Amino acid sequence: MSDKKRFTSSRKLDHLRICAEEVVESGDAGFQDIRFVHNALPECDMGAIDVRSRFLGHTFSSPLFISAMTGGHPGTKETNARLARAAERYGIGMGVGSQRAALENPILADTFSVVRDEAPHAFLVANLGVVQLRDHGIEWAERAVEMIGADAIAIHLNFLQEAIQPEGDQNAIGCFAAIETLARDFKKPVIVKETGCGISAATARRCWGAGVRAIDTGGWGGTSWAAVESVRAEESGTRGARKLGSIGQGFAAWGIPTLVSLAEVLATGSPVIASGGVRSGLDIAKGLAFGADLCGMALPLLKPAMKDDTDLADAIDTIHRELTIAMFLTGSACVADLRKASLHVTGKTRQMIEKDNPARIKR
Repeated sequence: MSDKKRFTSSRKLDHLRICAEEVVESGDAGFQDIRFVHNALPECDMGAIDVRSRFLGHTFSSPLFISAMTGGHPGTKETNARLARAAERYGIGMGVGSQRAALENPILADTFSVVRDEAPHAFLVANLGVVQLRDHGIEWAERAVEMIGADAIAIHLNFLQEAIQPEGDQNAIGCFAAIETLARDFKKPVIVKETGCGISAATARRCWGAGVRAIDTGGWGGTSWAAVESVRAEESGTRGARKLGSIGQGFAAWGIPTLVSLAEVLATGSPVIASGGVRSGLDIAKGLAFGADLCGMALPLLKPAMKDDTDLADAIDTIHRELTIAMFLTGSACVADLRKASLHVTGKTRQMIEKDNPARIKR
């Protein structure tokens, strides 16, 4: 294996370890600024509440989406297997981490293909960086989808992370054209996703215009890849890496909060996955009430997934219980009802949304 390929793989294990062990969350996704109006007479049966959701023509047992986390190193295989077993058990969707390492070195493919082995019926989303798409074209997208028998492919945008990585890809020229070509020619739905900085209305319009089928907000307020890379830089011990790590800390507040990004993207089109700082079933309820089709969650599922299936199931059961309670207390018998629930938008989230999209807060 070449040094470059070995480095890509080892970086995946670094990311998993740092996310599980270090404080890597930054900012406020906006969920605390959203309050439901309590319905003291909900007129529905909590035991019969229907949380089924639809996305890209598929029906899911719940709107919880297991966001992209890992793969690409032998040490990540069992974590991906546990997440996939959960996706199969609960009838929910799942995305895998960036497949670059396995595309560079096919011996690592089983760290991703295990998800289809463990989840033969689940909706799975392949994952490729936009720079790799630009540099390698549709062939790599096809290989990524084939690797896991994916139902769709996510093209991830992570230029803040790239900007502060010593080895980062810092040339974005031609990336939009690559997305446009893929969306036009690819057989599977193309999803564009950010990884912690959010997507604006202007970027969303460009993506819809290119033929993208869905957008994943990946907003600010959850895991900060600037923080993750800062930890990696400090651990490396080199002066240059530490300097970039310090710069990364300064950009920890960079990005569009998840709820603001969700409002901006929804003003331009749908379907949309709300992700970035989603930490509970109540957060999922708020995202759905705002108009999201699914809500993606990664970090809250990572630690239990690294431990065992039971802990992961307990975490998902708690999330679903929280979602059901929120629906019950707003009198929402199904997700469609939740989208009509009364809510208040306050604080900075209200200020930011009101400026460009006032209709989104008048409920």
